[in-house]
Amino acid sequence: MYEPRKYRDLFSGKDLVFFNCMVKETDLQVGANRLMEGEVRSAAVKYRKQIEDYMRVNPEFLISLSPVEAKIGAPEIVKSMCAAGLAAGVGPMAAVAGAISEAVGRDMLDNWYTREIIVENGGDIFMKTDSPRKIGIYAGSSPLSQTLAVEIRPDQSPLGICTSAGTVGHSLSFGKADAAVVLAKDAALADAVATAVGDRVHSEDDLEAAVTFGSGIEGVSGVVVIVGEKVAACGDIRLVGF
Repeated sequence: MYEPRKYRDLFSGKDLVFFNCMVKETDLQVGANRLMEGEVRSAAVKYRKQIEDYMRVNPEFLISLSPVEAKIGAPEIVKSMCAAGLAAGVGPMAAVAGAISEAVGRDMLDNWYTREIIVENGGDIFMKTDSPRKIGIYAGSSPLSQTLAVEIRPDQSPLGICTSAGTVGHSLSFGKADAAVVLAKDAALADAVATAVGDRVHSEDDLEAAVTFGSGIEGVSGVVVIVGEKVAACGDIRLVGF
């Protein structure tokens, strides 16, 4: 059953064209300097096929909740997912949404289809921006939901901005965070670390330890976690009103 993605109301830009692209379970919202649905769809199909083909030969890649190593000859997107899982201590599929966001986004940039891009995939974002932008935080029933945003500077991008939640959405989480947001040098890493951080949060008492853990992983630049009325943040991250 389709679940409305309310968080998609939390980022926009009058200077960008926004459009959607769905390929099987991959549901992308893209912001770019021009409409390019065909190019985005082709990239999404390509990278999904690489992952699907690899999973058929290596089923542990799909089902493992612990890190696994990429096999010799694995495509780059699979290698990035395995590396992200290893860094965060989770299975590679914890990085799949972020990995696809970045792979599609970089394809658009590398082929000069756009100068700037935002690719959002289930709350996991790859962004390259030439101007400051605010990414609102959707945190379910928390009173802080839709009141806070992460401000992204151009010099921080390209980067991944990924969110995990134990109380919102269908993604697997063993924690109770309303939102665990991670900024990292690449979106696969941000996605995997967001999962690992969220897994560590079962109450407000876990906030400090969770953000300390996440921010200590190489390549992570900032972490924000929301539980109920409480928020904790660490790293190069600026929270602003939304």
